[in-house]
Amino acid sequence: MKYPSTYNLYDTQEEIGKQWSEHPSPEERRLLGLARDALLFIYATGQPYRFEEFRLGLESGVLLPPGPLEQSQNDFASLEEGLRSTREFISKLRDEASSAREKHLLQVIVGTLQFISSTGQHGAFSAYLEHLEADAPPYAIASFDTKEAAEAWLKNQPIPPDSADVLIANTYHYVIHDEKAGVFRLPRIRALEYHLADLKQRKPPVAVASFATREEAEAWLKALPEPARWAWVSIAGEPYLAVYHPNIQHRALYPLSMSNGYEDEEEEEPDEP
Repeated sequence: MKYPSTYNLYDTQEEIGKQWSEHPSPEERRLLGLARDALLFIYATGQPYRFEEFRLGLESGVLLPPGPLEQSQNDFASLEEGLRSTREFISKLRDEASSAREKHLLQVIVGTLQFISSTGQHGAFSAYLEHLEADAPPYAIASFDTKEAAEAWLKNQPIPPDSADVLIANTYHYVIHDEKAGVFRLPRIRALEYHLADLKQRKPPVAVASFATREEAEAWLKALPEPARWAWVSIAGEPYLAVYHPNIQHRALYPLSMSNGYEDEEEEEPDEP
């Protein structure tokens, strides 16, 4: 299948920013915020290709059958109402737009909201919103011990993810899927290092627990039935970030020293594999 490159995440987020400046009321900005987060969700979960297939189906009138609901629709009635209200608001902005490009971008945004509802991803989107609210470390969609295991997993996906982060030996890598060429790349990225540097400035380390060794800290983190998404701990007098990724049931410890040298730098492009 072929996917047009008539927009990207930057274009749609830029459009959200434009609308944000033109609609200052709290209710309008609440709706625009949900639209922004829906766009981020599509990319953070590696679904650009899946969404584009859905969007083309909307345009052609030939829709893919929706997947099964993750939970009862009633469990997410409030979220679905928010998605519906946001669709109506963005659709109104689209109808009032003066340029074809703006109309197109706003229609793409409407499509992301429809995509989440139609594919029954209320649970995943709700969890992602909680992730953003918690100021958690970068979102990851999977964890692997080796790069070979990650590559094997990617090749076995019906619609391989793209533009998402995965963990390989607790190190962040970015999934780049070239659909036309049928190839993947998994460059390492420094997203966590920048996150740690930023967190150090905004929420300086105050340890919730102290340990003599890393093994003791790992045992403590593993024994917690439902850890916080992140917390500062001390290991042998050094600050660490204890991280929990509930979507993939993964726990990890990262030394704050990883952030050394990243405090004043702009985030870099992904490393070559």
